[in-house]
Amino acid sequence: MSEFKVHHLVTELIEHLGSNASPESYVENLQRAGTTTVSSYNHATQNCVRQLAQNSPNRESFIEKYEELKAKNTDCLRPFIQLLSVISEDRKLKEYLEKNAKTASTNLQNSQTSQASVGSISDPLRDSEIVEKVTTEDLPVIRSRLHKEVEIAEEKRSLPLNKVETQEKARHPNYQSPVMPNWNSVRPNMNLDFVTHHSGPVPFAAPLGAIPVCSQESMVIEEILFCLEGAESDYIVPNPLRGLYETRVFSISESIDPSLHEMVKQILPLASHYSMVMRFIQEKSQFECGQVNHALTAAMNTLIKDYMVLVAQLETANRKGNFSIHKLWFFIQPTLHTMEILANIASTISKSGAKGGKVLSLLHERTSNYIGDPAGQELCLYLTQNACVPYMEILEKWVYKGVISDPYEEFLVEDNEVIEKEELPFDYSSDYWEKRYVIRREKIPVFLERVADVILLTGKYLNVIRQCGKNVKSPQAEEIVYTIKERQYVEAIEKAYRFASKTLLELLMQENDLMGRLRSVKHYFLLDQGDFIVQFMDSCEAELSKNIDDIVPTRLESLLELALRTSAANGDPYKDDMRTELLPYDLLFQMFKILSIETHEEKEYRLPSDKLHLLGLESFCFGYEVKWPVSLVLNRRAIACYQMIFRHLFYCKHVERLLCRVWICNKVAKSFALRAAKTYASAFALRQRMLNCVQNLEYYMMVEVIEPNWVTFLASINKVNNVDDVLVCHSDFLDNCLKDCMLTNPSLLRTVNKLMAICVHFCHFIQETPPPSPELMGNVAGESDSFEQSISKFNLQFTAVLVGLLDKISELGRENNNEKVLNILYRLDFNTFYTEQLERLCDDRSMVGGGKEETSG
Repeated sequence: MSEFKVHHLVTELIEHLGSNASPESYVENLQRAGTTTVSSYNHATQNCVRQLAQNSPNRESFIEKYEELKAKNTDCLRPFIQLLSVISEDRKLKEYLEKNAKTASTNLQNSQTSQASVGSISDPLRDSEIVEKVTTEDLPVIRSRLHKEVEIAEEKRSLPLNKVETQEKARHPNYQSPVMPNWNSVRPNMNLDFVTHHSGPVPFAAPLGAIPVCSQESMVIEEILFCLEGAESDYIVPNPLRGLYETRVFSISESIDPSLHEMVKQILPLASHYSMVMRFIQEKSQFECGQVNHALTAAMNTLIKDYMVLVAQLETANRKGNFSIHKLWFFIQPTLHTMEILANIASTISKSGAKGGKVLSLLHERTSNYIGDPAGQELCLYLTQNACVPYMEILEKWVYKGVISDPYEEFLVEDNEVIEKEELPFDYSSDYWEKRYVIRREKIPVFLERVADVILLTGKYLNVIRQCGKNVKSPQAEEIVYTIKERQYVEAIEKAYRFASKTLLELLMQENDLMGRLRSVKHYFLLDQGDFIVQFMDSCEAELSKNIDDIVPTRLESLLELALRTSAANGDPYKDDMRTELLPYDLLFQMFKILSIETHEEKEYRLPSDKLHLLGLESFCFGYEVKWPVSLVLNRRAIACYQMIFRHLFYCKHVERLLCRVWICNKVAKSFALRAAKTYASAFALRQRMLNCVQNLEYYMMVEVIEPNWVTFLASINKVNNVDDVLVCHSDFLDNCLKDCMLTNPSLLRTVNKLMAICVHFCHFIQETPPPSPELMGNVAGESDSFEQSISKFNLQFTAVLVGLLDKISELGRENNNEKVLNILYRLDFNTFYTEQLERLCDDRSMVGGGKEETSG
């Protein structure tokens, strides 16, 4: 199960329990607990069973029920036992669950009482009164209502069929299995098992009391041989089965001599075992039971043939004479042990409804359990090896060719084929890699559990290579055969994994130049190509300053092409894959929409509400066209992360250009008189502080965040051995960049956005304000909303927001020990210019906290 799925389930469980706890610590504990070995896991389960049995009011019933569920190989039995143990040890949790159970039972009783009271109204007298009130005028209305109800019922009746049809269309064609008649019930005399027609008293033949014991022995031996072949006899009659998988029981005529009677009782278990095995063979030979069960029944059929040969030999010896029931008992001893093992295996598999890998797990456990019985272990090993043949053939095709040939859905890897091969270059969602092939944990054989993830990755790698049009032929392909010691097949699987991972990595890194692609993306999305972004903004700034609905996308594409051709980016071989996009939401909405997933605020960010008021600068981002198999790494999620970082840097660069433009416009102040120039002094100082702030933010994100993370990413890439390691390294690079660029912290992102908005308003104010002339200085100074007062307001707003940002960064650094974010604090407050205001803010906060404590006291 993936980490995101675990996190989602833990969060949902905490919400149902009404707790406010953080799910991260529980997820971490679960992941840590998931690394325990099988032996320690079994030992912990046995301790839990022992403890629960001691605390149980009925110890024997609890242990009996546990053994019954264990014999059926019930899914999730061990985790459930451990959960019960945790509940029994936690007194508060037990009390809470008992309280909830009482509340639920009370609500159920109340609902049942209300339903009963409502149902009691519709008695026959009431119905007759309603019928008497119906007139001929009401008949057309009733008829139309009946027609509607019939149509609705027919639609509902046709829904399951339509659902089945859609499922058959969605499933792989190989999954369709032929439907065979149930001959066992239609024609019971065709069975090789006993046929019981009687339901009352057992119909025995004439009593044998008058016949001598020696003559009775010959007749009884013949009767026993009939039963051993599944045929009903005169004095040993099979009883009807209580259940399909129950042990066959026989009724013996009381007229048989007591000594012979006891010997018959000792021999009849062999006939019971034969009955169980034959029922299993006949049931599991159906198509829908899967290839593993088919192979197992075929192996059992071979043993049944040997068993029939033995019965024929015993019958021949009986006809030759000088054959006693004690000799019969002696000759069937080895076969009795063999048939007992077969019957136990058949009963366990039938009761658990096992199929595929689950059957192999049961057989493997039986083989391991008979370690002290060489004959029994050899028999179980024979059955397991034969049953593994079709499963290992599917495994070989998967790890050597990347193909799943699993017509009955028995293999541990499931193919969720949701897209066609022809669509792969266009649909490069990361869901393909994560969800196309997944492991079905319940179908993993025990002996392959340790290498299940390796098996999944091996086939996935080969499948990607095949879909790139490459021929896949493993040079080390060898037959995978089941053995008790797993070394042989584990080594073969690991060899196939090394070949597949190496081949796919070479395909990505060398033939498709993955690192060249990533460097190209870094040039454009992370503003690594300086002259390109300057030329692009020079040419597109006027167009992007318009409303989003007034922008012509083709014009943006042309300007992008011009900037690519006239800058240093012209030497990039992948520049033609760049695209322009106008998103219907700004960066703030996009980030909050992602951060609010699975929270109470998710509904607020379903649809953007202010699309009509969005400027091109706020909605613009680059797009990138990626083809298979590079799209495995540069998938939609990765491109979206690059776009979010780009939009943040792009808007900061836009604000920096506005402030620089103001600086250029303010050069005219040099020609003013001294009195007029002093009017602009505060505006110049504020502009310089804003420019210093924006430039330091850009420097921090581009030089202190992106570049070190990129160097770390390159160092990690040089050590990878497979594509999954590449995906992890690339994902870590993007996650670290998003986090350190303050994009994943809603409070910091909102503050930085507010800071940029103040800078933009200031630039527009300065550019729209005409330069004052010396003759009008007196009039300007006398106005209430003067130029100096407006600059003072901007100064107060900017300082307040910037101090708030520095305070949040300082607090975040203290809580998370995040030294990288603290670099912004040191850069913007390098001369302790804002230190006094930060200290004052901290003192006010402590005074407010102390006042609240006094009030509460």
